[in-house]
Amino acid sequence: MGIVALLGYFVPLPFLVDIQSLLLSWAVILAAVAALVAIFNLVRVHVRKLRGSPPKQRGDGYSLLVLAGFAVTFLAGLLLTPDHPQFQQAVLAVQTPVETSLIAVLAVTLAYASLRLLQRRPNWMGILFALSAVFFLILASGALSGLRGLPLLGDLLGVVERLPLAGARGLLLGIGLGSLLTGLRILMGADRPYSG
Repeated sequence: MGIVALLGYFVPLPFLVDIQSLLLSWAVILAAVAALVAIFNLVRVHVRKLRGSPPKQRGDGYSLLVLAGFAVTFLAGLLLTPDHPQFQQAVLAVQTPVETSLIAVLAVTLAYASLRLLQRRPNWMGILFALSAVFFLILASGALSGLRGLPLLGDLLGVVERLPLAGARGLLLGIGLGSLLTGLRILMGADRPYSG
């Protein structure tokens, strides 16, 4: 089925486009159901941690903090609706620092990985990896945004900025395939993650 949906992008035949839109609508519904199951599981796990009888199994304040944050966010979303400017501002006030800290973790990880690679194998691939890591970190920081006004260099920077999207798509494909295979292994009984 995935091949048919992929063919709908490359071969725009009417019946392939119809099948593709149907499969995409099914995928959206499945993703929404999976998100609901994940939310219920999150709440259930943290309520269990708060009710845990041995003190070592209690989640202390973290589970209470997660449940309080979830309740406040859920009620704010219901009362204000997601389109409300104050709700969007509150979400951005949380999302922006999280994204910034993830970029910082990525920068440290890339720098450490490139140094380790250069220590183990100082060949041209290691040097190329280190240079590309530094270049993309500088590019992501916005330090080169002043060069966008230049005619040829601005177009080149635009193309280079879109290059990591291919890697991100590859990561998403890998995550999707890994999740699918893990789910199949659990359904077939090969893995039992909650057997204790």
